Amino acid sequence: MAEEKKAEKAMKLADPIKSSIDKATQQMIARAQELGIDTVWDRAENMKPCAIGMQGICCKNCAMGPCRLPLPKGGIQGKDTRKGLCGATANTIAARNFIRMVAGGAAAHSDHGRSVAEVFRAVARKESHDYEIKDTIKLKAVAEALGVATTVEVDGEVKDRDMDEIALETAEVAFAEWGKPEGELLYLKRAPEALYEKWKKAGVRPRNIDREIVEIMHRTHIGVDMDYKNLAKQGVRAAIADGWGGSMLATDLQDILFGTPYPMQSEANLGVMKADHVNVVIHGHEPVLSEMIIVAAQDQEMIDYAKSKGAKGIQLSGMCCTANEMLQRHGVPVAGTFLQQELAIITGACDAMVVDIQCIFQNVANVAECFHTKLITTHPIARMEQESTLHIEFDEHHALEDAKRILKIAIDNFENRATEIMIPSQKCTQIGGFGVESIEYHLGGTYRGSYYTLNDNIINGRIRGIAGVVGCNNARTRHNEGHIAIVKELIKNDVIVLTTGCNAIACGMAGLLTPESASVYCGPGLAEVCETVGIPPVLHVGSCVDNSRILLAATEVVKAGGLGNDISDLPAAGSAPEWMSEKAISIGQYFVASGVYTVFGYTFPTSGAPVFENYLFHEMEKLYGGMWDFEADPIKHAHKMIAHIDKKRKALGIDKARERVLMDMADRQALEA
Repeated sequence: MAEEKKAEKAMKLADPIKSSIDKATQQMIARAQELGIDTVWDRAENMKPCAIGMQGICCKNCAMGPCRLPLPKGGIQGKDTRKGLCGATANTIAARNFIRMVAGGAAAHSDHGRSVAEVFRAVARKESHDYEIKDTIKLKAVAEALGVATTVEVDGEVKDRDMDEIALETAEVAFAEWGKPEGELLYLKRAPEALYEKWKKAGVRPRNIDREIVEIMHRTHIGVDMDYKNLAKQGVRAAIADGWGGSMLATDLQDILFGTPYPMQSEANLGVMKADHVNVVIHGHEPVLSEMIIVAAQDQEMIDYAKSKGAKGIQLSGMCCTANEMLQRHGVPVAGTFLQQELAIITGACDAMVVDIQCIFQNVANVAECFHTKLITTHPIARMEQESTLHIEFDEHHALEDAKRILKIAIDNFENRATEIMIPSQKCTQIGGFGVESIEYHLGGTYRGSYYTLNDNIINGRIRGIAGVVGCNNARTRHNEGHIAIVKELIKNDVIVLTTGCNAIACGMAGLLTPESASVYCGPGLAEVCETVGIPPVLHVGSCVDNSRILLAATEVVKAGGLGNDISDLPAAGSAPEWMSEKAISIGQYFVASGVYTVFGYTFPTSGAPVFENYLFHEMEKLYGGMWDFEADPIKHAHKMIAHIDKKRKALGIDKARERVLMDMADRQALEA
């Protein structure tokens, strides 16, 4: 009987309806269960999270531990006497764990940026011929931000420098940002002057990207830093090195190499896969790989080869942040979010899943073994122990050759499909690719591009404020429910939303990334602006490293005038409804350090240390103008953001409705004067 009960417990399955709000996902979870294949939702049912670990009060930084410091029943009454074996308090342990998450997230984003910088340098040195510089305007802008001259004086006349010279010097200067021995990150001066001065006063200007991550690892070793405020200070420094360093450089260099995004129409959800095509799902984060596979898939030789195997063509689709990269530059359809990666294989139509780094389940290898799917790893730091996986290391020096080799494996595998294919029908039209530059263009056109239009509509009240809603999915929450509920509540209350990562994909799947959605879901003011300008109420601005675009967009709003002189003055807020990764913590911390009120959903990893959590949720605002907050309920979460936006509107004196006045010529002349 005991063995039967044990087996019954092991067989517990997730409820597809309770697991996701998305019908395609529900359908594929049920199919997986019919086939006896476990997915992330089933595993979540059978493995409960550690309550002490979730609260951030378990320390395993030495072999005397793990030391677990549970909150006493009824909370802390008086002095908190909890200590680990070394005497570390709950605040010290929670702070160490928190900034180690910042270090992990910053390392992931910044190493992504380093890989792009290596490719950019190879292109600038003429060592790689498959890539080229596609945006010379962006190259010049980035060069100037890095202090690289774009003009030269010859015989008293100022002339443009040779583009190859600019590219090479920019590559070397950019690459040095990861490890230069002295100075500070050059991109810090891109922030509003008031924000830069806050960082200077607080002593948190990053020296280089790698050093701040290494210093966190040193400080959190047993017996080093034991002051939660001092630990938090280093966490801020490393997070700024991510947001205004590694991530921002990654975004900029990708734009130079692959093209600056511009709005592209496409589709989202598992229904983008095609039964009669070779389906290649590209999953991960670095567009260095996906860009070349896109080129290879458009090669007539590859298309003809696919047809020779009985397919009608090649269907590329993206998963996770690679999906956002391919969408925003090429309009390649999005197959799904982080949590849907196993489901793409379970359709039976995935001929190859090609992965690079970050957010990839090891279990996709096990799922692929149940089908004909080839799982191909491509990055030297991201391999799998399962022998069924193929490893083809991607090298920028012969990138197109590697891409064609990968694609050929997928095409050859088309003939090995089983007869039963189940591709859900669900898919939605979406528009993605709103970068800082394209938002400016849409607001004012070619000759009058400016963020003034946005500011004017915030001041006059048509737009209540701005929200950045970003981040992952989490199997401990109902898939996409928090994302969509919060975004819908914000736009219903005239808050325009900028989105990245899996939140962007969720919004695309829900039909929120089209201009037409404004008339259905928005309040009257935001709906009017969207209809006039021709934009969606939710602007897709890219992948998770592209959160740096939101920082620069906020800086442009400050520059446009009328809404204060710092990001912290803006009627704006940030959110990560279903976060799960260390990258999310780093992103949240650099938004807080940049002056943004930032709310996380599901859980918060410091709840077991009330004093340290109070420091993050309240005291940090005095230093940087931004602070953390937490709310699991999606509607309350959205209204916390709206309340903050209203508080900032009141501080700016724009909280009262203004009458629209019909101006005559004399009024206009006086205004211009």
